[in-house]
Amino acid sequence: MELPQRELAVLEAASADEPTSVADLAAATGEKPETVTGAAFELEERGLVTVSEETVADVELTDEGERYREDGLPEVRLYEAAVEAGAAEDALNMGQVLGRAYLDGAEVDIALSNYARKGYGHLDSGDLSADPDADPESDPEAAALDAVAAGEPVDADVRETLERRGLVAVTERTVRSVTLTDDGVDALMAGVSATEAVGQLTPEMLASGEWRDVEFADYNVEADADAPQSGKTHVLRATAERVKDVLVGMGFEEMQGPHADAEFWINDALFMPQDHPARTHWDQFALDDPDEIGALPDDLLERVEDAHREGVGPDGDGYHSPWTEEMARGLDLRGHTTSLSMRYLSGEAEGELEPPERYFSVEKVYRNDTLDATHLLEFFQIEGWVMAEDLSVRDLMGTFTEFYSQFGIEDIRFKPHYNPYTEPSFELFGTHPRTGEVIEIGNSGLFRPEVLEPLGVDCDVMAWGLALERLLMLTHGFEDIRDVHGTLADIDFLRNTEVVY
Repeated sequence: MELPQRELAVLEAASADEPTSVADLAAATGEKPETVTGAAFELEERGLVTVSEETVADVELTDEGERYREDGLPEVRLYEAAVEAGAAEDALNMGQVLGRAYLDGAEVDIALSNYARKGYGHLDSGDLSADPDADPESDPEAAALDAVAAGEPVDADVRETLERRGLVAVTERTVRSVTLTDDGVDALMAGVSATEAVGQLTPEMLASGEWRDVEFADYNVEADADAPQSGKTHVLRATAERVKDVLVGMGFEEMQGPHADAEFWINDALFMPQDHPARTHWDQFALDDPDEIGALPDDLLERVEDAHREGVGPDGDGYHSPWTEEMARGLDLRGHTTSLSMRYLSGEAEGELEPPERYFSVEKVYRNDTLDATHLLEFFQIEGWVMAEDLSVRDLMGTFTEFYSQFGIEDIRFKPHYNPYTEPSFELFGTHPRTGEVIEIGNSGLFRPEVLEPLGVDCDVMAWGLALERLLMLTHGFEDIRDVHGTLADIDFLRNTEVVY
């Protein structure tokens, strides 16, 4: 039997008794690992070897994990301080014990969250006790940190806990191994020689004409090969571009503006009272340098304040709630892109606009929400508005019907809703294609006179804010918004999913 030199080298280096890894074969043959892998698959096609695969997890300490390995886990240090302070006999004030443990701000929360979990003691109404029978010397997580540093294996459950705490980083890789089959052993015993066949056509061979006299190796064009994992546009970004194309096709122009903006543009111009619950730090991210916002238009500031205090028109009553220019000048990350709408409608962004006008944006917004299947701290909002005479809810509903039909969504539902800045208002809902669940996908309405009159707009404006990620849920069928964001993202989904135009 004749084989190409690289295949013969791998065949001779492999063993019939136990699998030999590609790395070991590469070291034994002097070939590159990828060359050995290709040769192994060719030999497997001939029935001379079998190729097995195993997923191996490489575990390394993070910087935080290394620090805790040297200094001790925060909960262990808290226990040792508690015992030293006498908390094994009587419960002590928690602050008294924490002061002895020398924990920084972040470590305090970590220590307290793991203290009772590990049975080191109890926390009750600000008091802390220590279990005298606890044994921090045998803490499995502390022992695992030492084992990882020494390159030793650790229990899978303990490793998962350390990974969740951010103390270790786990990287999985595929290890291929080669084992001789009975046919491979028989072939070696019968004698195998290296073929003189050439595996690559070179420029020199073409120039000299040598290619006419050589024998070329056969190639198996049906052999499996690793799929190239090249970069591609994220499906969320691709969908955002698709949304922009649709809205431009519907006659809209795109708005742009700052991510960090004055509360005046984010909330006050929208007739949001300054004591509204959504304007607290529980719902929005405040920044500490309001001077960065620059000057606000004094005349507009005065008109907006007057709308808040006194209302607009003969039937307007305002809020009669506290209003200060200091709060209006506060700097926040925008919680919605309606701040852009206020800048454009007021003429601050593009100068005075004359109806009819249509504008949109597809930009990130930031909210202090609890992370779950449908909420993120930052996400994309599809903002839009139309300025024209004699607009009605029917115009707004027709716009949504046309927009969502471009994505194959025909079952949009509407429900009346309250907003401080639009009247009438309604929410939009769509049906999830996989679960059948009805999910909220946006909010909309016609701006109130209290919003428009201070801005100097004397015609109707209908507006909306739609969730890009929820649109993606309806078009692609995933149930958790985190499937396309962050550490929980489905990598195969991101690599293989296409945006259909």
